[in-house]
Amino acid sequence: MEFFAENEIRALQGEPYPLGATMKDQGVNFSLYSKDATRVTLLLFDNPDASQPFRSIELNPVDHKRGHYWFMFVTGIGHGQVYGFQVAGPWKPRTGLRFDRDKVLIDPYSQAICFGQNYSRDRAIGPGSNMGSSMLSMVVDQHGFDWQGATSPNHSLTDTMIYEMHVGGFTRHPSSGIEETRQGTFAGIIEKIPYLKSLGVTAVELMPIQQFDVQDAPEGRQNYWGYSPINFFAIHADYSVEKEPLAAINEFKTMVRELHKAGIEVILDVVFNHTAEGDESGPTFCFKGLQNGAYYLLDKSNGKYANYSGCGNTCNANNSVLRRMIIDALHYWVTEMHVDGFRFDLASVLARDSQGHPMKEPPLLWSIDSDPILSSTKIIAEAWDAAGLYQVGSFIGDRWNEWNGKYRDDVRAFWRGDNGYVGRFASRILGSPDIYCSHRHSPHRSVNFICAHDGFTLNDLVSYSKKHNHANGENNCDGDNHNVSSNYGIEGPTAIAEIDNIRNRQCKNMLATLFLSLGTPMICMGDEVRRTQQGNNNAYCQDNEISWFDWRLADKHADIHRFVTQLSQIRSAEPTIDWNMHMSLSSVLENVGISWHGTEPNKPDWSEHSHSLALTVNHPITKDELYVICNAYWDPLEFTIPDRNSSDWHILINTAEPSPGDIYTIEQAPKYQGNTILATGRSMIVMVAKKS
Repeated sequence: MEFFAENEIRALQGEPYPLGATMKDQGVNFSLYSKDATRVTLLLFDNPDASQPFRSIELNPVDHKRGHYWFMFVTGIGHGQVYGFQVAGPWKPRTGLRFDRDKVLIDPYSQAICFGQNYSRDRAIGPGSNMGSSMLSMVVDQHGFDWQGATSPNHSLTDTMIYEMHVGGFTRHPSSGIEETRQGTFAGIIEKIPYLKSLGVTAVELMPIQQFDVQDAPEGRQNYWGYSPINFFAIHADYSVEKEPLAAINEFKTMVRELHKAGIEVILDVVFNHTAEGDESGPTFCFKGLQNGAYYLLDKSNGKYANYSGCGNTCNANNSVLRRMIIDALHYWVTEMHVDGFRFDLASVLARDSQGHPMKEPPLLWSIDSDPILSSTKIIAEAWDAAGLYQVGSFIGDRWNEWNGKYRDDVRAFWRGDNGYVGRFASRILGSPDIYCSHRHSPHRSVNFICAHDGFTLNDLVSYSKKHNHANGENNCDGDNHNVSSNYGIEGPTAIAEIDNIRNRQCKNMLATLFLSLGTPMICMGDEVRRTQQGNNNAYCQDNEISWFDWRLADKHADIHRFVTQLSQIRSAEPTIDWNMHMSLSSVLENVGISWHGTEPNKPDWSEHSHSLALTVNHPITKDELYVICNAYWDPLEFTIPDRNSSDWHILINTAEPSPGDIYTIEQAPKYQGNTILATGRSMIVMVAKKS
């Protein structure tokens, strides 16, 4: 912490802009929004463990308030100064006012947040002071980091392969081979960059790294996933080697820099739909005690919190104050921290107005879509919320990409062998034209995925018929019951080779489908080595081996790892030259020659009870042709191969074959001589005919 002797600490008038704590010559400017506060007190602490501030400075509304902003310039303090606020005002919960002068509040624009050894979430709930047990803000001077000339790879969506990961879980397991103090950190990710490169990853999508409250979890457990934000600017300090907020900033920047040098982008999973303050029974950390109604959607009849997020409260994202803060936060992560994009958790919440009704033209979402600072970033919407608003295919904007939940469900259902899914499956592998063509969206609008952090892992998808979330302490009532999964005979792990072979093949079938589909593929951490969560499909509070990446699986399931690596190489070797980046999905499909087949050429079976499909695709640039067989039927089927007079067919992929015969590079693909080919039950075959 940089400050001068206490007798040099003086309070001067200051300025209302910029918001937050801003380093200037000889001191720090503080600015805070609160429309209905009657008194604001700035608290300065020696360190995060201090039981009392060493200085309390009351802001005079005559000198230190303009409009609805309270501000002050304090000399003699600087980088690392620990501070908080106490804010007095009306306590009228039924009208939405929840000022509590006894609570220590953090700055909503804090770029660093610290926790003392006595931090208590419970002390922030109910009446009474939480002095000495509150989280606190820290002043940050961002200058001085050496980016060493590293810049964003700025990959086109055509060339993007997203790898969703949990920062802690990626290297926390002892088998990671990383020194213990660096396990589960940003520094740990740096050590695994060669692994990510070899897998073909072009962008890591980090589960929440904005500061969250680990105590926001059932008793005796910790919040692991991080979808419980305290603040939109600060980094979760526990993801740094030193477990210290200022060090976390530099360590995060170092990780971004090194990933950029390796050609890998950084996408942040951001949670702007709710905060860790919860509902009426939750704690007061910040927003509740500053201007409750500006930050949260409230029932005007009783002041209670709307809950479209499923987490107790819902951010009032179209209030001008919060809308500006979200934009400011996005600008901060792009300009100061050099991130390359964002995935917006429950993004449809941000389309609701102050009464919770969906808006046709939501201002925040359009602002993000058209913002010039964000123009080169990737913006991805989870286009639904927890209250039934589902906008996959209808999310606003020109630049937004969408997590395609229909892709996940339909691909799972087809390969499981459900009736009535052949037509839907066909649409999903072609970029979901039934969803996106009517709006003339990009062919990359759809972010295709089979599994994500929320739900079964790929291994568990083919190993469990129902969720097993007992470890979460909620009587297995949490988590989604709609998993579209199957155990293929035995629930959970098995030593029966026949069953495990089916599971392994199904993993390959779905991975091959993912990489060959039109759209932007995303895989979930560890699915490339069949990581298991023991059937837990909602491991949000499991900071243990249930959730961690067990690196021993890379050897145990080396065939799956190799399969993903080869798929990535096949996809990246395609000479797209970005020909489809500025075309609509409908235009792309018009320029690609597609023919549908069944077991006989040009005779597809679209019936309710059909479980197989084949197609040929002509590449618009190379003129190469692919012949793809997807046999989700449980018995073998013989397919007659379409004639190809000018060149020979070569086997590129056959998921029924053991490694290394399951997948080849295009150059090494062996020639196939016959006119027919037998597709094993539940298998996928891909053949290529290269233009002479």
